[in-house]
Amino acid sequence: MDDSFESPPQGVPFREAWRAWVRVAVHSFGGPAGQIAVIHRVVVDEKRWVDEEHFLHALSYCMLLPGPEAQQLATYLGWLLHGTRGGLTAGLLFVLPGFLSILLLSLLYVTSQEVAFVSAVFYGLKPAVLAIVLEAVFRLKRRAVADRQSTAIAALAFLAIFAFGVPFPLIVLSAALVGYILGRPGDVVPAPRATAAPIGYTLRTAALWLGIWLVPVFGLVLALGHGHVLVQEALFFSKAAVVTFGGAYAVLAYVAQQAVDVYHWLGPGEMLDGLGLAETTPGPLIMVTQFVGFVGASRQPGDLHPLLAGVAGSVVTTWVTFTPCFLFVLAGAPWIERLRGNRGLNAALRGIMAAVVGVVLNLAVWFALHAVFTEVRNVAWGPLALPVPGVSSLDLGAAAIAGLAAFAVFRLKWGMFAVLGAGAAAGVLIRLLVTLR
Repeated sequence: MDDSFESPPQGVPFREAWRAWVRVAVHSFGGPAGQIAVIHRVVVDEKRWVDEEHFLHALSYCMLLPGPEAQQLATYLGWLLHGTRGGLTAGLLFVLPGFLSILLLSLLYVTSQEVAFVSAVFYGLKPAVLAIVLEAVFRLKRRAVADRQSTAIAALAFLAIFAFGVPFPLIVLSAALVGYILGRPGDVVPAPRATAAPIGYTLRTAALWLGIWLVPVFGLVLALGHGHVLVQEALFFSKAAVVTFGGAYAVLAYVAQQAVDVYHWLGPGEMLDGLGLAETTPGPLIMVTQFVGFVGASRQPGDLHPLLAGVAGSVVTTWVTFTPCFLFVLAGAPWIERLRGNRGLNAALRGIMAAVVGVVLNLAVWFALHAVFTEVRNVAWGPLALPVPGVSSLDLGAAAIAGLAAFAVFRLKWGMFAVLGAGAAAGVLIRLLVTLR
């Protein structure tokens, strides 16, 4: 297939880009905010392969898509540098470390009822990750909130989602409309347009990825029948891949409700355990669905060995979660690039990016509450609904780790792995001291 029209030539050696995507993959801790910050640091700040405006344009498109925005952003930028093979390389490498980590930890989880050391490591990692996420919020704010208009949009977006539970798609549409109306065309410098992809190419790409995504699903249906757990997982997570907008936590809220209350694949406490695993391993936060797939299949294995069924559940869930991402990006990116110089679109996207800052801040606050308090409940006053932590449920050990990690990140300028390693060590030490008391 001729990819020459797909994106402007970048002149970046593929081997150098491949190594950079490996680096991004192994550093992609901390949820979408932290992962986007890592991608920006490598691709924009260090390598200077993409400028700030181009990065934000790609990110805005990926934020509008269902699915993991950080993985889709990596795929988009990989495609921008080297066409289809670049997009596949960046997107697959972004997923691979998380897939292997969650697979190993899922095996450990279902075969060991109580692993004190692993539990202690996770206890320290979770509040340490909070510092990484907060740093990412500040990085994103510096890039996307530069005037009173964007500050107001970010603040209103935060209040809308944090205090009133306004759906993320509605926030995005409102921010785009406000940005378009209030945007000043003179602020936007038209960018060179990529050559538009032929309709035939777009249709072939869409058909190819629809086949890659759905043919294995239909094969499972024919081989195992609708009642088999692997088929149920394939169908459910295929639907989740296209109907869940609003970022990782919005996706996980829907998945948790269905997996726990409808399919009974695991319990609510186990769903939180899976979220903890995903928060503290590289790769998209949505990899928690792989954990759900493993546990659910291992407990309803049919004729398979439970562990073999669990591995199959992991593979099936991961497959149907991420193949749609390649469909959306590889088929849509050429057209989004065509619109990059459109003044009205850029004004709307600036509004979206400002709103994203508010939404990511909401995620950071949510994460902070759950990282240092063991009890958080929602209190409603009419349309207003706020998460309120129980004061007596404050975990002093986790709060101390979070504070020290923040000091290390913002004042000492420690790197990500140093902060996470210190957090894990602190978690083990605290649990050991508690045990010895």
